[in-house]
Amino acid sequence: MNKRGWGVWLALTLAAVLLVTGCGPASGGGAGGKLKVTVTTGMIADLVGNVGKDHVEVTALMGSGVDPHLYKASEGDIAKLADAQIIFYNGLHLEGRMGDIFVKMAAQKPTIAVAEGIPKDLLLETAAGTEDPHIWFDVANWIKALDVVRDGLVAKDPAHKADYEANAAAYLTQLQELDSYARTQLASIPKEQRVMVTAHDAFNYFGRAYDVEVMGLQGISTAAEYGLNDVQRLVDLLVQRKIKAVFVESSVPKRSIEALVEGARAKGHTVEIGGELFSDAMGAPGTPEGTYLGMVRHNVDTIVKALK
Repeated sequence: MNKRGWGVWLALTLAAVLLVTGCGPASGGGAGGKLKVTVTTGMIADLVGNVGKDHVEVTALMGSGVDPHLYKASEGDIAKLADAQIIFYNGLHLEGRMGDIFVKMAAQKPTIAVAEGIPKDLLLETAAGTEDPHIWFDVANWIKALDVVRDGLVAKDPAHKADYEANAAAYLTQLQELDSYARTQLASIPKEQRVMVTAHDAFNYFGRAYDVEVMGLQGISTAAEYGLNDVQRLVDLLVQRKIKAVFVESSVPKRSIEALVEGARAKGHTVEIGGELFSDAMGAPGTPEGTYLGMVRHNVDTIVKALK
């Protein structure tokens, strides 16, 4: 569907859904009187769940392994957004084509980008001049997103303010411990070996926060194309720097990284796939990597094991 066709479909679908659900914010709440919250990514769902706990019913549109850059909302997704009492999304164009939906939903109910909590001077800029949306890879940034979620829930449901604030304070301690763990573990890799090559440029905040040199084959968005010159550039770097491992991502096809491995082998340099990292989506529900804390810890441990 081209851009014009998408716009027409979106307008018609929103109109139909809002006609059925009503133009005002959802009322009545979820099961047991819980606040109905719809979010985009698993990382945000995890954040809301840790702050809201028993007071919220969280619905995430994007599950494990889903690439938010390429995601297109379905009619069912729009119904979930329309049915929510409050919406949280990442912002900074992470959710691709969903920007127009959030604008329309904001006229009906609180629709909040967690990236709003990150000061402008802490946002990284891409080569295209846009802001890098992968803010969760610096745990200090995610702590600021925690404040946004807490304040949003308190404003919508002031009756449970004390619980939201207490839950946020407890989770803050866990995030601070995670940040310290990442810093300590990654510093154990010799500086010259602390080079991380992945499928797309998702880890720049991670690199800045933890002093890791990061490089991606594709750009910030997986919608960007990569070509033979991009592959050759990174192959040459792998050979020249004697980098021994590269990483695949759970939400990005591995063929691009496999091309790097083959290219390096053709030049007499052996590069291993150091493991799978979680970038734009967390692991499956019920697994350690299905939480933000577990996802970041998994990434750190995988990188250290491969590069040290």
